[in-house]
Amino acid sequence: MKKILVSAVVVIAVGLGYLAWHQPSRADQPAPARVAPAPEVAVVTMQEKEVHLTSELPGRTAVYQVAEIRPQVGGIIRTRAFAEGTEVKSGDLLYQIDPSTYEVAVARAKAAVARAKAELEPARLKATRYRDLIRTKAVSQQDHDEVQAARALAEANVSSAQAELKAAQIDLERTRVSSPISGRIGRSSITPGALVTANQAQAMATVQQLDPIYVDLTQSNIELLRLKRALASGTIQSAGKAST
Repeated sequence: MKKILVSAVVVIAVGLGYLAWHQPSRADQPAPARVAPAPEVAVVTMQEKEVHLTSELPGRTAVYQVAEIRPQVGGIIRTRAFAEGTEVKSGDLLYQIDPSTYEVAVARAKAAVARAKAELEPARLKATRYRDLIRTKAVSQQDHDEVQAARALAEANVSSAQAELKAAQIDLERTRVSSPISGRIGRSSITPGALVTANQAQAMATVQQLDPIYVDLTQSNIELLRLKRALASGTIQSAGKAST
């Protein structure tokens, strides 16, 4: 029995030593694999909406209205009533031409009207009297006709004198050179004391209306045709009324 126990102890010891020799150490064990983090994914929500198509085109601005200031009557410039480069309104006084000769013309025209009217009154009275006399054969037909012709001539003289007065008044008003439009006035080509003539070739100044303003754009024919086809097919829609 003693032998058997010793042998059993030896066998157990040998077995444990074998297991210990074949058991791998912790240093020899492979490290656990690292788990990669989940990748980040961008999420885009698709939705339908209108998109405005734009195109940059070369262009240039152009003034809406331009008025070249010229005198309609001749004379000496007495005053200039504006500052160069400032805004002026329609009807504002720009230049004052010496009105003295035109004032005299108006006075003469008024006198001519008064004289014509003074001559007309007796001609009318005589024509009325001869109209009554011709009925009773108190005057000859020739005398009657001459009196009626004199009355008609006197009336024509009044109308002519009144027309001359109106023309003289218009010329007097034109000594005040006013702006026909509102806008910015440029440099004056004349100074007070200068002699100007009616409807002269040289403009005294220029007024430009900048509000509103035109914009001239340039687009190739190919691009314009492509745009028209797209509009006609319904591929794109116009946001407003366009003119070409």
